[in-house]
Amino acid sequence: MNTLTILSLSWQHILIVAILLVLLFGGKKIPELMRGVGSGIKEFKDAVKEEDKPGSENKTTNNNSSTN
Repeated sequence: MNTLTILSLSWQHILIVAILLVLLFGGKKIPELMRGVGSGIKEFKDAVKEEDKPGSENKTTNNNSSTN
């Protein structure tokens, strides 16, 4: 059995999920939820980019080493 066919969603599945979301959260609440998800993803990407910089050092280790 191919796992790709098990995980594939048709337009009917997506429509059912969308209707359930509207029923659960209401039409006004969904844009607020998506804004929150988007800002969370942006913060996560920014944090990953900050750690990937070669010149950046972890500030918590610097503070701990200076107090010892």
